[in-house]
Amino acid sequence: MIVLEDILRDRGSRYAAAAGPVHSRREIDAFLATLRQRRKFDKATHHSWAALLSDGGPLKNDDGETGAGAVILKMLEREAVPDRIVVVTRWYGGVHLGGDRFAHIVTCTRAALAALRGQP
Repeated sequence: MIVLEDILRDRGSRYAAAAGPVHSRREIDAFLATLRQRRKFDKATHHSWAALLSDGGPLKNDDGETGAGAVILKMLEREAVPDRIVVVTRWYGGVHLGGDRFAHIVTCTRAALAALRGQP
């Protein structure tokens, strides 16, 4: 599991990303549970994610951050990254970010994909 903490901050919100290999919905659930075992991540407001499974197709979840899963999934599909999950975590800072939140999700997903490219 790759965890990139404190990728960016905006108006009180903080963002991080995590990525790693998954091959099934069960492995996705285990990945998310492992991530939430970290005290800091357990307190996050949103864990939006997407995965492109070879034997299950595309899966995504916004976790309350409307549209976030679709943004992550589109980037995974564009990069043709099978059997990997990307999770963008947000700690809500009390200020609505509007459309800027999508730019932040893209930034975090790019960082996660770059980290995945560095792995075998």
